Amino acid sequence: MTQKTATTGFRRFLSRISAQADSTGRSPLRYLGWLTDLFAGVNFSIRAKILASLCIVIFLMGATNVFSMLQVLSYSRQYDAIITNITTANSISGSIKPDIDNEMWRIVSGKVTFAAGKQYEILDNVNSKVSWMMENTDSPRAHVKLDLILQTLQTLEEYVDEMGEQIAHNSTAAENEAVLENIRFATSVMEEVVQNYVLYEVNRTEGQYQVMRESYVRWQILSIILIFSAVAFSVIAAWSLSKSIYTPIKKLHDVTTTITKNDLQALMTSDNVDEITELGMSFNIMIGKIKELLDSKIKEQEELKKAELRALQAQINPHFLYNTLDTIIWMAESKQTDDVVKIVSALSNFFRISLSKGMDWITIGEEVERTRSYLTIQQMRYRDILDFRIEVDESVTEYTILKLILQPLVENALYHGIKNKRRGGTIVVRAKRKSNDELQLDVEDNGIGFTAEKLAQLRAELEDDSGTTQQESGFGIGNVNKRIRLYYGKPYGLSIESAYSTGTRVTLIIPAKMERMHQEQDPVNGSVEEALPESRGGHG
Repeated sequence: MTQKTATTGFRRFLSRISAQADSTGRSPLRYLGWLTDLFAGVNFSIRAKILASLCIVIFLMGATNVFSMLQVLSYSRQYDAIITNITTANSISGSIKPDIDNEMWRIVSGKVTFAAGKQYEILDNVNSKVSWMMENTDSPRAHVKLDLILQTLQTLEEYVDEMGEQIAHNSTAAENEAVLENIRFATSVMEEVVQNYVLYEVNRTEGQYQVMRESYVRWQILSIILIFSAVAFSVIAAWSLSKSIYTPIKKLHDVTTTITKNDLQALMTSDNVDEITELGMSFNIMIGKIKELLDSKIKEQEELKKAELRALQAQINPHFLYNTLDTIIWMAESKQTDDVVKIVSALSNFFRISLSKGMDWITIGEEVERTRSYLTIQQMRYRDILDFRIEVDESVTEYTILKLILQPLVENALYHGIKNKRRGGTIVVRAKRKSNDELQLDVEDNGIGFTAEKLAQLRAELEDDSGTTQQESGFGIGNVNKRIRLYYGKPYGLSIESAYSTGTRVTLIIPAKMERMHQEQDPVNGSVEEALPESRGGHG
């Protein structure tokens, strides 16, 4: 935001305040409209307005609840500490007198020696409990009462020490009874002091609970007030934001309406400094990009149709047809009736699936059957050198594939692999599921294979998307790969593995789809049917 723009926005802000201050109306709606206009007049970005509104609402909604929760937690901790101390004090009060009195009587009566007695263990246990209680309380008066308990406990321990000294000096029974009576008196005092502390803590608990209730009510009232304030502010902010957003969006809508009428010269203008204005300023750049994308798409469609035409020209090869007809004539002259029927049936099936009513997409089963017909014809022509197998997973036969894909791969395997091997060989066609989303088709032969240099050349051809690289056959696998990528996308296509004198395997990976896709109209030269009326049927 420039300094000039910020200054202008601030002046408009002051002008709004002055204009509204001059109003004499007292209607709540007038005040609401004033606040709305005031909020909308701040020349900030929409994002800044939304974030500011959100922060204010969150603060109003959350601050009171947070403070209230902290207050309740503080009172709750204090209450729990008091209850814990009361419980601990009650355990002391109920055990200190009988435990000490009984243990000291056993010592005086001679049932146990002073050294073997548990009197000091009992006293240490009480002392540790009282010390813990002092750490667990924040009341000064409670500290005073706990100090009194410790002092009483110290006095009791002194009487016990005195009993130990007397017994060590072989005191009389009367002397021991006198000290025992002092110990009994000290435990009674100890019990009374502890009970006094418990009574104090119980009274403090009632007061703490009352303070907690009063504080909770106050915080609840304040929370309600702030919630209503947050709701009112939300209404004002929403109304203001909608007002500041609607106007530029309406302008943008008008521009897009103009563009839909093929007017790509329309411009979006605005005086505001916000995201919608930035969107409008980027709109003209987007229109230019759209023009570039349209030109690129038209060029891509042209390349796609050219690839289709080259595929058809290669698949419906006049030489293949002439050679097949010559074979049929030779078989007929030789009276090989069964072979004539077989090869004519295969040729008919080959052309029927090739045309496929002008559809670009057929099932994998149909494509494999077409390839089988082609191999059958070639096997009858090259009886001594060609054998083939087709291994297809039945679960993939109903998935669709771009037609005229497999046969060029089989043709390359025959002419560049099997025919160059003296003893002939075998071609294997496989189709299976690679994963849930992908299918894999392989054309493998045990022909002559390729040298390392030739294999590198073929792999370079697969990576060439320009369509300029072709094999000597006139229809290279590079063109097949390009058709696959144009239809399926860059991740899919062909890969080659080969070793000289061993054989070659071409692998095709395509997505698993079942929908039928029909021919599209050539955006430049018309339909493919118009370009090759004798080779393709009408639009499917």
